[in-house]
Amino acid sequence: MDLMHKARFSFRVATLAVVGCFALPAGAAELVREFSGTSTTTTATFTVEAPWILDWRLDADYEQLVALDVTLVEARTGRHVGRVLHTKNKGNGVKLFSEGGSYQLRISSTLARWRIKIEQLSEEEAERYTPRRAPESQFWK
Repeated sequence: MDLMHKARFSFRVATLAVVGCFALPAGAAELVREFSGTSTTTTATFTVEAPWILDWRLDADYEQLVALDVTLVEARTGRHVGRVLHTKNKGNGVKLFSEGGSYQLRISSTLARWRIKIEQLSEEEAERYTPRRAPESQFWK
């Protein structure tokens, strides 16, 4: 991806969370689509308006060799918008997007069970979208 596309992607995708570091008020989002699986796939097209979130969860039977990569693609043109997620750890998280459109997700999965929800937010809900304090480590006390 060239520098211009990286800058556009960074602007379009406001990454607010990895592995559950952010909280959204309960009942605040409207479910647009939900996808789940255990293998590599390209999802059906979904259409959202800004702002919206991608809520992901990764589970597996193994602690190692687990991987999940998610890429956002414009549905009409097939243009690669950018990588949304790359993890080699079980867990969950949320990403906030500041641009709407018709999209698909290209999902690459290794030894994993994944679930992804696409949820529509109002402007007010997006403004209340706040970081959740990470738990303190016993090593840092």
